Amino acid sequence: MTSATRLKDHAVSFSSSRTPNQRPEFAILSDEEIGESYRLMRLIRRFEERAEESYTRGLIHGTMHLSIGQEAVAVGIVGALKPHDTITSTHRGHGHSIAKGADPARMFAEFFGKSTGYCGGRGGSMHIADVEAGNLGANGIVGGGLPIAVGAGLSAKMRKSHQVCVCFFGDGASNEGAFHEALNMASIWKLPVVFVCENNKYGMSMDISRASAVPDIAKRAVAYAMPGITVDGNDLALTRATAVEAIERARRGEGPTLIECKTYRIRGHSKSDRNLYRTKEEIESWRAQCPIERFKAEALDLGRIDAKAFDDIDAGVEAEIESAIAFAIESPMPDPTRLTDDVYAESLPHHA
Repeated sequence: MTSATRLKDHAVSFSSSRTPNQRPEFAILSDEEIGESYRLMRLIRRFEERAEESYTRGLIHGTMHLSIGQEAVAVGIVGALKPHDTITSTHRGHGHSIAKGADPARMFAEFFGKSTGYCGGRGGSMHIADVEAGNLGANGIVGGGLPIAVGAGLSAKMRKSHQVCVCFFGDGASNEGAFHEALNMASIWKLPVVFVCENNKYGMSMDISRASAVPDIAKRAVAYAMPGITVDGNDLALTRATAVEAIERARRGEGPTLIECKTYRIRGHSKSDRNLYRTKEEIESWRAQCPIERFKAEALDLGRIDAKAFDDIDAGVEAEIESAIAFAIESPMPDPTRLTDDVYAESLPHHA
């Protein structure tokens, strides 16, 4: 199947069962891209693990939604974007933010409620935004990023900026009205938007098989006259190659694409989730499909990067995470006298 054919079909499933030396998706990655992709996935994983630890220690209040096990989706998709492109994220969006270039130190500061955080300590885990880097913001509302992405796509088209917006959302959001409205409008106007469904099998505690009449969310794309593609979301190289095609198509003015990435969240829905709706055997079977270890093993088998280079990357990630947490702990709390800053608009002058 050629690259052009893939995106013309409206319900295509990719398989990653080919042997490593037959994998063109991996071959197109440079050694530098392999190293950076691994670094980002490892950085996301360690960020999430240390965020979980910080929550347990009482340094983070409220709740949080971890994406441990889903790292290849964020890194694979965002890695295909250009710096001026944009994304919208979800309540499970730490990985998206890091992949788009967010500083883990400022993210931890936001989690800890410190003034040096991305939102001044006011947004917390579910509302990281870094507009200068193209991250238009995570969203605590299920499906909330879908209409925002359509607006970003319309803006890019009207300004002729050649930007593409990637919209991340979960399988649960695919049953929200905003999903259907967003895809329909983006298709009608041929907007430069790539819709990425992170199908991690569960919408909170509901198995996708009990919530959706079709097994593949990507099949819904045919209703909106756009390509729909289902990929193994734990295969970074395949996810990246699929994103490259969809993003290039959008940038050419040919309209949106729906990519469904089949993956799995190893942790519960949130920190209050006791995981009573799934078995330990299921979790362990998916843990064995860890996207980071799969990517590392393939790179080693191909001789693209040696074990020492991976060890060096791991050490660098650990140092960065330790520094980030120290920065967050040492950062000042917000000034109580500035409580209403950024909450209310400044008063307009009164004209008689």
